[in-house]
Amino acid sequence: PPLCFDAFFPPKKAFLKKTGEPLFSSHMLDLSEEPDEENIELCVKYFKQMVPMKLFLEMEIGITGGEEDGVNNEDVDPEKLYTTPEQVYAVYQALAPIGEAFSIAAAFGNVHGVYKPGNVKLSPEKLGKHQAYTKAQLGCTTDKPIFLVMHGGSGSTDNEIQEAVSNGVVKMNIDTGECVKRGETW
Repeated sequence: PPLCFDAFFPPKKAFLKKTGEPLFSSHMLDLSEEPDEENIELCVKYFKQMVPMKLFLEMEIGITGGEEDGVNNEDVDPEKLYTTPEQVYAVYQALAPIGEAFSIAAAFGNVHGVYKPGNVKLSPEKLGKHQAYTKAQLGCTTDKPIFLVMHGGSGSTDNEIQEAVSNGVVKMNIDTGECVKRGETW
């Protein structure tokens, strides 16, 4: 299990008990390098602890290309850069019974790092397929039953970002570009 996550819970619980409010409002848990089953199992474990503390979980399924924090996915099998609707729905099935406050960062060709628009093969239409699949499985009327997150927005065009948002992306990470602007490295 992620040691840092286990270490964060005791102080958060103490802060919540003292103030009635969580220390943070959310956590992003990236276990995408792990097999899906283990990734989802650990997310379930932590989400069960997070819900009573009123914390929002952002989990990542599938592989974001590029390189970040010493993890290099530049040479990964290109098919692994696209999460399937079945993978996304498996996350939904596991987390929804616990609580509603979660989002899924599904891979759709996005990459970490600095890339110019046009140098990345982004497929935001796949996010629409994830929504449609989940909607069909649930038999619900909501067109976008899942909250999606876009990791690795570098190299994305305005049109691709707009399409991702129209397909249910509620948050986009922009860390690399901002760090580069400030001259930071990881």
